[in-house]
Amino acid sequence: MSATPLDLPDFEAEVVTESHVRFLEPRGLGGKAAIITLDNGYDHTKPSSFGPGGLKALWRAIDEVEAEEGVKLIAVTGKPFIFLAGADIKLMPSLETREQGLALAQAGHALYKRLKDSAVPTFAFVNGTALGGGFELALHCHYRTVSTTAVGLGLPEVSIGLIPGWGGSQILPNLIGVEKAAQVIIGNPLNQNRMLKGADLVPLGIADAQFEGADFLEESLDWAVKVATGEITVEREPVDRDAWPAVIAGARKLVDEKVHNASAAAVRALDLLELAQHATFEEGSLAEDEALADLEAGPQFQASIYAFNLVRSLGKRPEGAPSPGLAKDVTKVGVVGAGLMAGQIALMFARRLEVPVVMTDLDEERAQKGLAYVRAEIDKLAAKGRTSKLKAAKLRALVSASSDKSVYADCDLVIEAVFEELGVKQAVFAEVESIVSDEALLVTNTSGLSITAMASQLKRPERLVGMHFFNPVAVMPLVEVIATDSTDDETLATAYAVAKKLKKTAVGSADRPAFIVNRLLGRMLAEVTGAVDAGTPVETADVALDGLGLPMRPFALLELVGLQVAWHLCQHLNEDLGPRFPASENLRRMAEADFPVFDPAAKGKGRLTDEAKAQIALGDSPQSAEEVRERVLRGLTEEIGLMLEEGVVPSAKQIDLAMILGAGFPFWLGGLTPYLDREGISTDVTGKPFAS
Repeated sequence: MSATPLDLPDFEAEVVTESHVRFLEPRGLGGKAAIITLDNGYDHTKPSSFGPGGLKALWRAIDEVEAEEGVKLIAVTGKPFIFLAGADIKLMPSLETREQGLALAQAGHALYKRLKDSAVPTFAFVNGTALGGGFELALHCHYRTVSTTAVGLGLPEVSIGLIPGWGGSQILPNLIGVEKAAQVIIGNPLNQNRMLKGADLVPLGIADAQFEGADFLEESLDWAVKVATGEITVEREPVDRDAWPAVIAGARKLVDEKVHNASAAAVRALDLLELAQHATFEEGSLAEDEALADLEAGPQFQASIYAFNLVRSLGKRPEGAPSPGLAKDVTKVGVVGAGLMAGQIALMFARRLEVPVVMTDLDEERAQKGLAYVRAEIDKLAAKGRTSKLKAAKLRALVSASSDKSVYADCDLVIEAVFEELGVKQAVFAEVESIVSDEALLVTNTSGLSITAMASQLKRPERLVGMHFFNPVAVMPLVEVIATDSTDDETLATAYAVAKKLKKTAVGSADRPAFIVNRLLGRMLAEVTGAVDAGTPVETADVALDGLGLPMRPFALLELVGLQVAWHLCQHLNEDLGPRFPASENLRRMAEADFPVFDPAAKGKGRLTDEAKAQIALGDSPQSAEEVRERVLRGLTEEIGLMLEEGVVPSAKQIDLAMILGAGFPFWLGGLTPYLDREGISTDVTGKPFAS
């Protein structure tokens, strides 16, 4: 017999989301409308979620509605800006056995089934964030409306080692088709955990109507009355069932290419989507129960809990950051350079800070070319509905370009994004310092050059700080904030405050070569290319890390970064940190090649052309894929140990956070250092686990 919420034990730590019932008598309904509001008693900064107490509260609310006479429609909505953020992941460690996880899965199904099977029409008024189990609650209702201002919508479970376990894997493909459902359930979580917005739901076929945020509930209720009385008939596109096998096959190929089947949750979610073609809802629900119970008890979800909590805690309160009260106001920004990276940075500052941003370059032609790029990107945002026409016009007005650096005179912050050469950057700052006010911040976007060396020729070195953004700037959530010994607290506090306004997670680093992410990625690539130099075939070395499920294989990463940039980084690390970072002759040969190195038909997958393979000189000591994997992991372990000794970061957690957000290390690894601890490599290499 399946469990119901009433069978579940309470969690002491749960912040219970109550379900408040109101009965209204809207004009034209001929009866009562039951409005159930989910509310945990806090504002939108603490989203409502479900543990056993929350499930029980909604169960009791439905009992109350069913006991009321004359109810003609039932609607579920949430507190302001929040519908429901799903199951409370903070409580998951309290599940001590697989049986407890199974009971929780069954209880959710039993509760939501009451809305699905209700003889009275049920509606979800999705007024704000709806994630995981919250999104699935809406799917169980017969009809759905959504606020155009809603953000944070979707089924992110796969990103943390779970599957949509309260009906999502069965209802969604049968509602919108398996191709769209696979994108929402698997594709989006594996793509930086992409969220949906309110405006996305109607085109996808998930919501039946959308209304503006200001009068959303009133409009939704009016619409629901018309549906319940038959004045409005909701028509939905039929699902193409013949395409199901081909879509599933394509999705399996995507998961193999994206994470090399290392994500147990992604593989299990595909199995459930495949099952949804022919299974009854009851059969699918039973399969979801078993899958959710297995995954909750499995190592990948347990590891994900660490990563999830790490991003939530350190992401909000950066370790080592000065008091936010010391931060200075930034009312105008200067960007030195007008190339691709500079253009991305200029657009980001304009969008997030909504202050004037001025770019410069060596001549007017280059400056205007950079400005044209920014304006084209703004046009794309407007065309995709990601910004309004009014906001787009404002952004165009905020960004300007010039060849004359005197435009920086009234800037509060000037950031350089010029060629990665120390002498070039020193010259830029010397010129800019003579123009800006004494209070203005000077910021470098260097990916690894010495900021101390840049500051050495400044009159006021205390106002220079590093803010290393990752490419693509609009997508990558990390910024490394780098202070020198001279950087003062006001400058550093402002850098952290600006990062927060830019909606980036800031991780602090000491001014050491390549900082955090690039130093570790550089060590990884050094070990891989070193294995190739020693005699390992490229095809073997490139797949050695597939078991980790990293977002890119090593040679695809080299292609993305660019061989010249990678060789440049390799040389710098070799000069600064020694033979641990050998200057690979094969990498140099590829970087200097006058022929295509990567196969364009492979579309950015890092596959070398036959001509490139013929130019690679192999030694006489080849290694197996397992040996290369061991070599890379031991190298990373050694490097992390040295970084901690040098004080690059105050704790291993900073490294884990940076690698998750800056290098795409998946949540299910639980962070790089816990993974190395679990594998026993950290103890073997450094003599103790990083968690000690």
